[in-house]
Amino acid sequence: MTLSLRAAIVCLVLGLSSTTPAIAQQHSSGDITKSEAAERARKAENGRVLKIEQTAKSYRVKVLKKSGRVVSVEVDKRSGKVKTTVDKG
Repeated sequence: MTLSLRAAIVCLVLGLSSTTPAIAQQHSSGDITKSEAAERARKAENGRVLKIEQTAKSYRVKVLKKSGRVVSVEVDKRSGKVKTTVDKG
């Protein structure tokens, strides 16, 4: 019984250690998520997010401001930098 318990523990440890690098790779890319981009755009423009589109290097977020204007905001995927690109009346 002690041998089978040891074998089970070794299998568990090996199984967990093999998944850790995959998890680390996921987060090492440094890209922000869609929801993080939406939140940054919402805070930058003090409004409500209407739509999010994803491109290769950025997110385009449409924000409805309290004044009623719709603003298109570009959020860089790597840096998270927010740039207002287009105003619509």
